[in-house]
Amino acid sequence: MPLTSPDTTRPTRVGFLLIDGFALMSFASAVEPLRAANAISGRPLYQWFHVSIDGEPIGASSGLSITPDCSIADAQPFDIVMVCAGGNPTKFSDRRTMVWLRALARRGVAIGGISGGPYVLARAEVLDGYRCTIHWEHAPAFAEAFAHLDLTRNLFEIDRERLTCGGGVAGLDMMQALIRRDHGPELASKVSDWFLQTNVRLGDSSQRQAARDRGRLGHPGVAAAIELMERRLREPASRSDIARAAKVSLRQLERLFATQLGTSIERHYLRIRLQRARILLRQTSLPVTQIGTDCGFISPAHFSRVYRQRYGRTPSADRNL
Repeated sequence: MPLTSPDTTRPTRVGFLLIDGFALMSFASAVEPLRAANAISGRPLYQWFHVSIDGEPIGASSGLSITPDCSIADAQPFDIVMVCAGGNPTKFSDRRTMVWLRALARRGVAIGGISGGPYVLARAEVLDGYRCTIHWEHAPAFAEAFAHLDLTRNLFEIDRERLTCGGGVAGLDMMQALIRRDHGPELASKVSDWFLQTNVRLGDSSQRQAARDRGRLGHPGVAAAIELMERRLREPASRSDIARAAKVSLRQLERLFATQLGTSIERHYLRIRLQRARILLRQTSLPVTQIGTDCGFISPAHFSRVYRQRYGRTPSADRNL
C-alpha cells in the first residue's frame, strides 16, 4: 500500500515529531529528500511540519533550537508522522505522546521512527506485528525491552504503514525508497543525483561496516574472530572456537591480535562484553546481575570487579549517572 496522500491532488502531509535531544543529522536526512522531490518535480508532492509535544521550541543534540509549527494537541491531520529521537530514548515515556501515537495508529496514519524514534513507537505499542529497526547502539536495549517485536539490524524497514530507520544518513536512503514507492524510480534517481548520492543503499543493508572495515584490519581472520565475539556474549566462545572461526591456528591468531590490535584475544573479547554491558546498564532497567549474566560474566562479583577496572566505577554507580 503506497504511503501517499489519499487525495492525490494535494501534497502528502508529513509531521515530524521532534523529541528534545534529537539528532539534527538524522532529521535533516529525512526531511531534505522531500524538499528535493518538490523542487525537482516542480510540484508540491510533500508538505512537512515540525511538531513538539507541548508547542515549545525543541532543542537538538547540537544545541540548535527549532520552533514548532504545532503541538500534538493542535496538530492538523497528517498522512505520515515521523518520530525523531536521539540521546537515550529509553528514558522517554511522555504519556501524551503515547496516547497520540496510538490514536494515529487507530486512524490508519503511517507512523515512522528515526534513530531512537522506534523505541518511542515500541513503547507506544504501535510496532506490534511489524518489522522494525533501530540505531545499532539502542538495539540491545530494544531487544531486551521488546522481545516480542520483529527487530532487524537493517538500515531501514518499510513494512506497510510503519517506517523505521537507524538514523544518521539512513534517513536519506529510507526516504529515497518512499519517494520511489510513491512517485516512481525516475524522480527518486533525480533526488539521488541532487544529493550527490551515487550509491543508494537498500533497506536490508547493514547499519555498520564489517568488522574488517570498521577496524581497518589487514587479516580476514581477525575480522571473523571479532564477528564471532560480537555474536557470542552470553556464552563466550572458547579461544579454540574463535581460532576455528578465524581459520588460523590459535598461536597465529594471538600474534595477529597483538600486531593489529595491540591486545590479546581475551582482553579484546572482554572489552566487547563490557561495552555491551554499559549500553544495557544505561538504556534498560534490567537488574545488574542479569546484565552481567547476559554479557557472559560468571558472577556479580566478577562483573563488578572488571567493570570497575575498565570504567572507574561499579555497574550500579554507572547506571545512576
